[in-house]
Amino acid sequence: MEIEQLHQFLKVAEFGNFTRASEVLAISQPALSRSIARLEDELGQPLFERQTRKVTLTDAGQLLLSRAHRIVALVEDTKAEISDDGESGRIRLGAIPTIAPFYLPEMLSQFAESFPKAQLTVQEDTTDNLLRRCQQGEIDLAILALPISAKHLEIESLFEEELLLVLPVDHPLVEKKQIKLTDVEPYPFVLLDEAHCLSDNIVTFCRHRSFNPISVERTSQLATVQELVSLKHGVSMIPAMAKKLDASKRRVYRSLHGTKPTRQIAMIWNPYRFQCKLLDRFKQHIRDFSKTMNAKD
Repeated sequence: MEIEQLHQFLKVAEFGNFTRASEVLAISQPALSRSIARLEDELGQPLFERQTRKVTLTDAGQLLLSRAHRIVALVEDTKAEISDDGESGRIRLGAIPTIAPFYLPEMLSQFAESFPKAQLTVQEDTTDNLLRRCQQGEIDLAILALPISAKHLEIESLFEEELLLVLPVDHPLVEKKQIKLTDVEPYPFVLLDEAHCLSDNIVTFCRHRSFNPISVERTSQLATVQELVSLKHGVSMIPAMAKKLDASKRRVYRSLHGTKPTRQIAMIWNPYRFQCKLLDRFKQHIRDFSKTMNAKD
């Protein structure tokens, strides 16, 4: 049994599909099938039940799944601990799509200048998937928005960010000096789909003030939300960090008068995994960078 085989087994179990797993692993599907078949021969038990379009774990596969995660994590932690010099190594970072393109570029660029030997990889995904990957040791750290429900993960709040009302440039509310939430109530909303926590932040804020926003359209990309607002499909609320990078003159951002909608940005990691010196330094860099962002605001 080889560690690489266990990596491959875990990917097939994750996707329930040999073809998709082979694409992620960057090997051919026949080669992946042969590798898993050799593993099954060695164990003397089938690990997957093969169906037309998917595979499911057998009882033996379920047993190996829990052990494989622990074995792979132990090997990776051992390698990291032996080679831990605080300057080099790999950090696998995750972030949700409403944070990654706005927060990460400058933060990662600054870290790369200070630690040129470090290798950073970024995975952009939904909150639920990032929590799972962090628990399983597939990523070392994730930056996302609270609230979250996670077991066995360390959560550290970084900063609070305002959500700004975004309107078409010729919207009637643009002329108002102060826009209250009640002023927005008659207008339809364009929101991200339900997989994204930003929509939950917006809907929860409104409902706590006896206002249930009517969503006319949902999309998977924040940039699409902004464009649909420009095209007068509705209004929305956008994180302040996204507004900073928006140079379009076809939409206007306003801060709501009174209690403002916000979201809390946090970083999470698995405290039961080995915490290398480089990761500790990266976490401190994130803390310092977040303070700098708040100072600029």
